[in-house]
Order: sequence, then C-alpha cells, then structure tokens
Amino acid sequence: MKIHFIAIGGSAMHNLAIALSQKGYQISGSDDTIHNPSKSRLEKQGLLPIEFGWFPEKIVPDLDGIILGMHAKKDNAELLKAQELGLKIYSYPEFLYEQSENKTRVVIGGSHGKTTITSMILHVLKYHEQEVDYMVGAQLEGFETMVHLTKENDFIVLEGDEYLSSPIDMRPKFHLYKPNIALLSGIAWDHINVFPTFENYTDQFRIFTDSMVNGGIMVYNEEDEIVKQVVESSENHIKKYPYTTPKHFIENGTTFLETSVGDLPLEIFGKHNLQNLAGAKWICQHMGVDEDDFYEAIASFNGASKRLEKVAENNSTVFFKDFAHSPSKVEATAKAVKEQYSERTVVACLELHTYSSLNAEFLAEYKGALDAADKAVVFYSPHAVKIKQLEQVTTQQIAAAFEREDLIIYTNPEEFKEFLFSLNIEKTAVVLMSSGNYGGLDFESVKKLVP
Repeated sequence: MKIHFIAIGGSAMHNLAIALSQKGYQISGSDDTIHNPSKSRLEKQGLLPIEFGWFPEKIVPDLDGIILGMHAKKDNAELLKAQELGLKIYSYPEFLYEQSENKTRVVIGGSHGKTTITSMILHVLKYHEQEVDYMVGAQLEGFETMVHLTKENDFIVLEGDEYLSSPIDMRPKFHLYKPNIALLSGIAWDHINVFPTFENYTDQFRIFTDSMVNGGIMVYNEEDEIVKQVVESSENHIKKYPYTTPKHFIENGTTFLETSVGDLPLEIFGKHNLQNLAGAKWICQHMGVDEDDFYEAIASFNGASKRLEKVAENNSTVFFKDFAHSPSKVEATAKAVKEQYSERTVVACLELHTYSSLNAEFLAEYKGALDAADKAVVFYSPHAVKIKQLEQVTTQQIAAAFEREDLIIYTNPEEFKEFLFSLNIEKTAVVLMSSGNYGGLDFESVKKLVP
C-alpha cells in the first residue's frame, strides 16, 4: 500500500509512519517543520521529506490513503488536493482502528495516567515475551518505536486520547477505537479550548464507555467518583471490574506493595501510580498474565518518560521532571513526592504552558494543587500567552488562584533559572512539572546540580 502523511513530523505521526514502513508499506510525507527526535528518526528510516513545506504535487491518484495529522490546517494545500481527487483520508485513530479491526483492542483512557498504565502493561508483556501490537504516547525504555503494527499479533494496546482526531474530524480519538477491553483511570476537566464545560468533557467518557463492543470488559478506578458514576450508569452490555489503591507502605524512601507473594519493593511511588498499577494488573490478567507473573514483572518498571522521571539523585537530594500540567495531575504529583520524601523539603516548580493552564477563567481549578509542597513556584511566559492569543494573565491572578500566600511566581526564564541554581538542595526533593521547558531550561545542566 502507498500511504502519504500530511504533517509527518508529529510525535505520533512519525512513529506510525515508521511502523507502517517496517510493515512493508510505501510511505511518503510532508511537514512545514520537523524537530528532533522526529527528524533524526525519520531520516534514519529514509522517510524524512527532502524539503519542508506542503507540495500538492505529492498527492497523486494512485495513493491508497492519506493520514492527516492535527498539525495541518483545514486549508492545507495537500489536503485540498486529496479531497479534490477523492482519495481516502484517515485521521490517525481511524487508521489505527482499520489496522486492528480483527484484533482484540485494549484501550486505556482517562484524563491522567494513560501513558503510565499503557507503559506498565507493555513492560509486563515484554518481560514475559508476549508479543502485542501497540500505540503509546511516550518513548519507552526497551521499545524502539511508540507504534508497533503486525498482521499476526492477536492483541493491540492503545493509549486512548480524548483530544480531537484531525482538523476535519472533531471526534475525540478514543471514540474511534471500539474497545474489546478498556480502562478508565480518572476524569478531571482538561482541553477547555475544545470542551468548554466539565459536563461536556465528561460526556466524552460516557460516549467512550458506550462505544465498547457488546460483552466487552471495562476496568475502572472506583475511587474516582466521576469515573465510577460514568461506568456504573452505562447501560452498555459490558462487564465491569473496579479497582482501588492497593495496600502498600513506605520504608527508607522505597514504596512496598503488599501482595500474596510477600512485600514487593517498587521503583515507582505515589498513590496515583499505585492506582495505575492496580488497573494495569487487571488488564494484564484479562490478557492472560496471572497475578504472580504480573508482580514479578512490575517490580522492575521504573516509569514512563517524563512521568516522575528521575533527573539526578544523591544521598540527600533528588530532582524529578514530570509532564504534569492539569490541576489534578499537579496535585497528585506534589502529594506523591511529599509522601515519598516526608523528611525532606519538597520544592515543586510548575510551568503554566498549555492553553487550559494559561486561561484566566480556568486558573481557579489550581486551588490547592501545590499545597503538599514545602516550597511552591509557578513559572509562565507572557510571550506564550500572546502566542496562544489568550487574554493576558497577571501574577496577581495566579497568586489568587492557587490561594497560597508564599507562592513564588516567575515570568522571566533567567530569573527562574537563577532561583533554581541557587537553591540550597541539602535534604530536598525537587520536582519540575511542565509540558514545556521553562523558557529554555537545559535539563542536562540540572543534573550537574547534584554532585
């Protein structure tokens, strides 16, 4: 098959392009800009476009399909040409569904924890040499690509994102997968530029639950009241398996899971990660991995990229970076670090970087999100607010939203770096929470702070 990617440089898109190329498809693609690691990975596979830009002449009648990425616009010249020629245009999730129509589809959904749970499942299956197809939203240790597709594997594990499918398909991605087995980890309002009310956002998870195949299996976090209500009120003919935080304790900075085979030391920590583990265990059991084998494998799981990822550590100091940006994720991460390092000073640094977090009306959702930290810092760039064409937020609005009198706020990247590099890091745990980079912070230089 000959497939052309419009916006091939995206994180998910370039991984799908590589996966299809490895499957034997003939792949071409375009983008107006491609950054690393996408650029070097496409180049290595011989898939990097010769020049950047949009070229309608690449869209020819003998293409079997077009895969359209979110980075493209509705008036994209290549998209218009494909529509003119009547070519089949797929969104990313649409194409994944077509590739997996005859497989058992396992879809991991929720506002938070999706990547971690999917990573846990794949780690356990790989440990036990169980081959599956997959799509996950982060680069995993021991996995060459974020997407793997075959003809022969029975299962496909998909991270189920609730964001839109493509510029011409306004359905959330996870509505298109029609899972046989699914999981919902938690629901906390996000993506307010697309889902303007919490009710509207929650409805997407109801639709997802009702999209499951008849007789399917739904694993869900019953400690999340919204998830519990969404799943238990569904009239879809599915089997429902609730999970809760498993019994555990912390000793000398290590979290131990209480199991039928004894106390199991874990590489990960935090209530949210333990809930993620409990959900992953149910999914793995439904995929044929028994409980004891799950525990054996999960002991060596050390987290997904940028999810409480350890940057540097010595006997008295530890630095983490974390993708947390929505209020619920920020609160869970700050609490987890304080519980794990209760004897240390916890410094939580949050960058407000996303559309939602920089929205003046949404800021109130952050109330109490950093309360668990001993020292709380918020960084945001007025330039980023301008780029996103949002109403300017002020330091006074941020201070009022978090309701924390000692909150430190920075808008200048150099001033934030000066603060970070002048910290007394003796007996501290520092967590850097952002989907950005604090206006150009070099994480390699952060490592040097810890001798």
